[in-house]
Amino acid sequence: MKNGWRTKILGEVCQFSNGLWKGEKPPFVNVGVIRNTNFTKEGTLDDSDIAYLDVEAKKLEKRRLQFGDIILEKSGGGPKQPVGRVALFDKVKGDFSFSNFTAALRVLEPHDLDFRFLHKFLHWTYVSGVTEGMQSHSTGIRNLDGDAYKAIKITFPPLLEQQRIVGLLDEAFAGIATAKANAERNLQNARAVFESNLQSVFTQRAKGWVEKTLGDVCETTQGVQIPKNLHHKSPGANRRRYLYISDFEYDGNLKYVDDIYPKKHVTENDLIVVNTGATAGKIFRGINGVLSNNLFKVTLNPGIDGDFLYYFVTSPLFKEHQQKIVRGAANPHMGHENFKSTPVSIPPLDVQLDTVSKLDSLHEETQRLAHLYGRKLAALEALKKSLLYEAFAGEL
Repeated sequence: MKNGWRTKILGEVCQFSNGLWKGEKPPFVNVGVIRNTNFTKEGTLDDSDIAYLDVEAKKLEKRRLQFGDIILEKSGGGPKQPVGRVALFDKVKGDFSFSNFTAALRVLEPHDLDFRFLHKFLHWTYVSGVTEGMQSHSTGIRNLDGDAYKAIKITFPPLLEQQRIVGLLDEAFAGIATAKANAERNLQNARAVFESNLQSVFTQRAKGWVEKTLGDVCETTQGVQIPKNLHHKSPGANRRRYLYISDFEYDGNLKYVDDIYPKKHVTENDLIVVNTGATAGKIFRGINGVLSNNLFKVTLNPGIDGDFLYYFVTSPLFKEHQQKIVRGAANPHMGHENFKSTPVSIPPLDVQLDTVSKLDSLHEETQRLAHLYGRKLAALEALKKSLLYEAFAGEL
């Protein structure tokens, strides 16, 4: 530890307050309530959708936020997102509180510990993975261990040195944020160019292109509902993977079934359509298995190239049409007939293959650029973590 630096635990330097429930006893006060959705991955406060709620005036008395408070996410998260994010409350006007899924930290001795220094330290504990080992899972959400969090040790220098470090970090982070915004904009532009070309391919009316519907060029087969007592947790002889909608996003809960449903098989070349649910109309391919009942597969007629049709069903033109035909706000539903009624312009097979070749080249270039910008974004994030490490190790 550098000379003049001291170490304390969070519970010694902060006051912790639990978040607010709306309550039912008047009188009520209308206030802005900070929720998990207002946290950003950068450790800042996104106030674009703060909820304004009527809350009990009595409960608000001890939970009114003030400038310099640090709001901690203590419940929520997801399979790939730990809780423990923090946001600095930097408003000087208006009445604000914080939800029951969060807590507020307030520095006890401002002349001893700068709240900006503390905020950056707590952001560092999150991005470095310290808080991930302090949480449990229940009912699909994560919960932060409050006692373990309060026991975190913070090492800090005298106040003027804290403020110097904060100033250096703020300046560096502003430059990093600008560089990240430019990289993200370039990435979006590269993808937009590909989307634009994809759109133009399927809106042209060149000679030889024929107006059809998807029902003219393919057949669809519904998946099958297999009772849970016939599921297996591991692969084996004469078993196939049983495909749920969630399996296309997350491989953490694979299931297998006996190979007795040959008509429900899909291969890596088949198109798979989500029939019902929040992602109704979404298209996948590139996987082998047996489809569950919320999915259906697309089998192409002769003369139709699979890559050509895949490009069509992932194009903006199809997505726009899909938004019109997917039914049921509460439980969206694509439906075989809706899918098959979609209009599509089909050229001769040789033109399909030539079109696919050109789109493949453009897609490959887009992926190359995406990889390049992705690496740049990762490098900028690594630089930020490195600066935070140096700051709290007394090396900045």
